[in-house]
Amino acid sequence: QVQLVESGGGLVQPGGSLRLSCAASGTIFSIHRMGWYRQAPGSQRELVAAITSGSSTNVADSVKGRFTISRDNAPNTVYLQMNSLKPEDTAVYYCHAATYSHNYWGQGTQVTVSS
Repeated sequence: QVQLVESGGGLVQPGGSLRLSCAASGTIFSIHRMGWYRQAPGSQRELVAAITSGSSTNVADSVKGRFTISRDNAPNTVYLQMNSLKPEDTAVYYCHAATYSHNYWGQGTQVTVSS
């Protein structure tokens, strides 16, 4: 089993920055991919960015050039650096980890971009 704990969400003005952190614990050696998803009210949960155990990254077109995903191996932590935030980035952001057989989710952290 894998447990994920997010931190770093909050309220920020348009154009501002936030950094989200997700700490993984448990059977972390089995994780091959970690990432961030977000879900706005009335919308589907969507992939924001992901990083593999080989450090390959994938980011959504809507955030490319503004958001950067990175990780530390010890402890096993993934980060999402969010710059030039826009009101449309407002959502609950969820940390995600994948093994070859299971998906794991954090509890979510609220990011609100507003004047």
